[in-house]
Amino acid sequence: MTDLDDLRAELDEFAQPEKKKNYSAREERIIAGFEEIQRFVEQQGRAPQHGEDKDIFERLYAVRLERLRALEECRELLIPRDHQGLLSGAYSSDAELVEVMDDDALLAELAGAAGSADITELRHVRTSAEKRAAEEIATRSPCKDFHNFKPLFEEIQKDIELGTRKTIPFGKDGSVEVGNFFILSGQKIYVAEVGEEFIGSDGRTEYRLRVIFDNGVESNQLMRSLQKRLWEDKTSRRITVPDLGPLFSDSLEEGDSESGTIYVLRSLSDNPYIAEHRDVIHKIGVTGGKVETRIANAEHDSTYLLAKVEVVATYKLAGINRTKLENLFHRLFAPARLSITINDRFGHPVKPEEWFLVPLFVIDEAVERIKDGSITGYIYDPKAAELVKD
Repeated sequence: MTDLDDLRAELDEFAQPEKKKNYSAREERIIAGFEEIQRFVEQQGRAPQHGEDKDIFERLYAVRLERLRALEECRELLIPRDHQGLLSGAYSSDAELVEVMDDDALLAELAGAAGSADITELRHVRTSAEKRAAEEIATRSPCKDFHNFKPLFEEIQKDIELGTRKTIPFGKDGSVEVGNFFILSGQKIYVAEVGEEFIGSDGRTEYRLRVIFDNGVESNQLMRSLQKRLWEDKTSRRITVPDLGPLFSDSLEEGDSESGTIYVLRSLSDNPYIAEHRDVIHKIGVTGGKVETRIANAEHDSTYLLAKVEVVATYKLAGINRTKLENLFHRLFAPARLSITINDRFGHPVKPEEWFLVPLFVIDEAVERIKDGSITGYIYDPKAAELVKD
């Protein structure tokens, strides 16, 4: 038997090489996407898994594998290459099956795969725009101080729903400045920082940005790179600055009141954190009725931290739109929103959102600037505990 094996080996050397099958571009993309998953499994010893704690590429591979398993055409093409048993489930991702997609959706998801040599590199062979998008995603990292930015995104969403902010096309001017909000690839993004001016490799002026995404990650990218992505994304939008309309007027409109009261409350809660910072934790509201009536049952209402409150300041105003005015306060002090969770009277955790770590003298200044109209040029700096020019 050994002699026959040796003879067969010698004959194999003279055998005609097997003709390589020609695959369509569609099949090559499917194969390339599967080979990326195989390299991941070889290095990690397990199938890719879903989950927010997983690397973005691992999550991409997990979705891709579930889709490949779901489509008969893909299984027939890949089973001869599946030496790891991925398609039969020998390696389990321990994740819920994602929605089965049709061929076109699968190919759209695989569109960038080209068999990259490294599992942390997402190579695209389609367009330069796709390459830049993948490179930008690869540079994203968790935003460690996202708790400071989450309230801003929440306020932005509320403003959009109320109509005080609008979303418009990115526009020809293409300006990007600190404090701007955009929608890019379906995500809200915030330009938190703009670095010092420098000359880029092309000889043009450039800036390094810190961009925060609404899913809790951030990216350190060049301004021109962000501008280019916004231009190339046909669905990108610029989120406008608030259009509050008149807060004070000589004539009343729907929602206005002949007399209104801005009230500032201080909690008498015995919660250790609240007690320690009692002098700077305030709730700001606007009412057309009596403040005393509004707070009568504070100790039974999670909005008031399930504790009695004291009124530390009131401001009488005439001809105001109460909803717009209250939204203005909440947006102004959003960076200093109190982040605290308490149990309601049924033991369920609640997170009140209308309390802020703001000194009373800053609230006084804000009211005066609202009256004279200068508030539009100021933002609140929680670190300095003061209003600063925007």
